Amino acid sequence: MAHTYLTLIIPAISTFLITVIAVLFIKSYMLESGVTIIDHNKSKKIILPSGGGVAVAFGFTAGMLVYIFGSSFSFYTPVASLEYLFAAVLSVLLIAFGGFLDDINVKKEMTRTTDLIDTHKGLHQWQKPLLSLIGAIPLIAINAGVSTIRIPFLGAFNFGILYPLVIIPLAVIFSANAFNLLGGFDGILSGCGLIMSLSMLVYSLVFGTYTGTLVSGVLFAAILAFMLFNVYPAKVIGGDSFSYCMGGALVAAMIIGNMESFGVVISLPFIIEFLLHLRKKFNVTDLGKRRNDGTFEAPYGKKIYSWTHLIMNLKRQKEWEVSLYMWIIELGFVALAFAMKLLLLL
Repeated sequence: MAHTYLTLIIPAISTFLITVIAVLFIKSYMLESGVTIIDHNKSKKIILPSGGGVAVAFGFTAGMLVYIFGSSFSFYTPVASLEYLFAAVLSVLLIAFGGFLDDINVKKEMTRTTDLIDTHKGLHQWQKPLLSLIGAIPLIAINAGVSTIRIPFLGAFNFGILYPLVIIPLAVIFSANAFNLLGGFDGILSGCGLIMSLSMLVYSLVFGTYTGTLVSGVLFAAILAFMLFNVYPAKVIGGDSFSYCMGGALVAAMIIGNMESFGVVISLPFIIEFLLHLRKKFNVTDLGKRRNDGTFEAPYGKKIYSWTHLIMNLKRQKEWEVSLYMWIIELGFVALAFAMKLLLLL
């Protein structure tokens, strides 16, 4: 048992250390390259390096390869499917690359993006799902996961060939793009990702598979390392490469670890965020209007197009408080998912 835990802990520690080093490199490199974004939430507009998600994707990949290296050279008997791990790595890298293309689309002059003016232009909305779809191909190719899924209150359904050909690509596309909708406040997305990956790690340890535990643990370590630089006050912004990478990695862990039902419940905040943005045809900002005392006013008054708008309408809150409230909301859905599992609804 101790030996098995070491095969989980060593890749996770390696991931954490490598991600920290990668973030430090990306932070300097992106600043010099001009891949930056304006922090609108501070009293003085601060220029921050973007594209930090590249470091997370690199750290995640390195952690997976540490495990694969140990298996290939017989340092231990492999428990996880190497085929599944390679598919997860390739999927995350492809999705992160799509997000990176979005991050580096920076203009020399200020341009309007949704309701803000910034130098970051990004990709067209129709281009993002197409790039995300490419990331689903490795998981489709190996027919990852189990086609039978338990749907709360309805029971188990076998989706057959529709699972790899329809459900997996739709899940990857939706997850990558839905996670991309919530941001704008230091640590808000990375904190939610940290909570979700930790919950999936715990779920895998108690109810799931070794492979799901490994992927969730490595992802948790990568996000934790990145969050050290992204929590308030942020030193680097994850950008679309982070939201795409995190969304893709979470879906890969759900599929490979056979925890799709649990994953859907803990992803409900982002499903709701998608529906809220849809009300304004995605032409919406999550950011608020900064008051002189450092608190934020909801940008559309009492109209709610994002979780952040709801949070800012609760009371006068500073930036770190908005992120904290969103983390609490995510924790609530995690608690709901575990409660449903214990009640045998998942």
